[in-house]
Amino acid sequence: MATQTETDANTKTSAHVKGDTFSNEAPNTHSGEGNLLSILWRYMTESIPDKSPNQALPIQKMQLNPTADATPMLYKISHSTVLLQLNGQYWLTDPVFSKRASPSQMFGPKRFHELPIELDNIPALAGIILSHDHYDHLDKHSILALAERTQKFIVPLGVDKHLLAWGVPASKIVALDWWQATQHAGLSFTATPAQHFSGRGITDKNQTLWASWVILSPEIKLFFSGDSGYFSGFKTIGDKLGPFDLTLIETGAYDEMWADIHMQPEQSLRAHLDLRGRHLIPIHNSSFDLALHSWYEPLERISVAAKAYCVPLLTPEFGQGINLSDLAHSPALNHAWWKTYLPKDRTVFEIIPARMSSDKL
Repeated sequence: MATQTETDANTKTSAHVKGDTFSNEAPNTHSGEGNLLSILWRYMTESIPDKSPNQALPIQKMQLNPTADATPMLYKISHSTVLLQLNGQYWLTDPVFSKRASPSQMFGPKRFHELPIELDNIPALAGIILSHDHYDHLDKHSILALAERTQKFIVPLGVDKHLLAWGVPASKIVALDWWQATQHAGLSFTATPAQHFSGRGITDKNQTLWASWVILSPEIKLFFSGDSGYFSGFKTIGDKLGPFDLTLIETGAYDEMWADIHMQPEQSLRAHLDLRGRHLIPIHNSSFDLALHSWYEPLERISVAAKAYCVPLLTPEFGQGINLSDLAHSPALNHAWWKTYLPKDRTVFEIIPARMSSDKL
C-alpha cells in the first residue's frame, strides 16, 4: 500500500539493486540482448516446423460461480494466466487476456487458441499475483478491466509503479522484495527469487524486480515460478519453504541463446525437484510464439523428463478444472492432449532435439 515516494525509497534500499537497476543473484546473467542481431537472423532464416498450431487447440469453457466455493480448484487459462480458487476466494496469476502479448494489439505475438473464459466473465477477485512486467505477464488492458473487482495486487518491488501510473489505488497494492511476505484473505504470499530481467521498453531495463511466489493456503502449498532461468535459488527456496504440493513452472520460450533467463524443459523438471515439489504443472507454453521451437515441444519434452523421474505431471487443457484436494486422481494427470495435434510425419526424436542432453538434469 505504498505511495510513489515510498516505492522509490524501497527500491533504492533493496539489497538486489546495483546502481540504479535490479540484478540477479548470479553475477553474470545474460538475457540475450548482446546477440540481438544473431537472434534476428535466426528468426529470418531458420525454418522451425509447427511454431504455431494449424488447427484449433482444445479448450474447456469455464463457468464460474460469482462467489467461489470451498473446493480448492485451479484453471489454466493461457500462458502463465492461472485462476485459483483457494479458501473460498478467486485469485489470478499474471492475467493476460489481450490477443497479443505486445505493447500494441496491431503487432506482436498473437495467442493461438481461444480463451476458455472472457475477461468480462472473471468474477470478483481476492487478488492478482504478478511475477514481473514483461508484456506476456503484465497486460495493461487486463489490469484496468480487473482493477475494480480486485481486492489486492501482490507484486514484486517496482511493478507497483506501473499499476499506480495506470490508476490502480495505492491501497490495493502490496509490493514486495525477495523473501518478504504478506497475508490476505487467509492466504500467505512470499516473494522468492527468480533469474530473469524486466522492462517494457528500450530505456527501462531492470527498473522493476521479477519474482517467483510461494502461496500458502489452508488447503495446499503452491509454488509459482513466473519466468526464470535455472539457478541454485530453486534449491534454496525448497530448503527454506518447501516441500510443495504443487509447482507451476515455466516450460517454454527457451533457447540456448538466452539460456540464463528461460529454462529448457529438462531444467524445469530439475527446478521442480530442487523445490521438493510433488505434482508439477508446466506453464508458459502453447499460447504464444515466443521462441524458435515447435509449439508442442515444451510439453513433449517435459512429459518425457517427468516420466523418467517419476514426477506426477498434470497437463490440463485450457479451462480444464483441477481439484487441488485430489491431485493424485486428476483427469489432467499425464493427459497428453497435444499428441492428437502432432504431425504424423514427425518422430519423437525430431521433436526432442539432439541438443537435449542428460546434463540438463
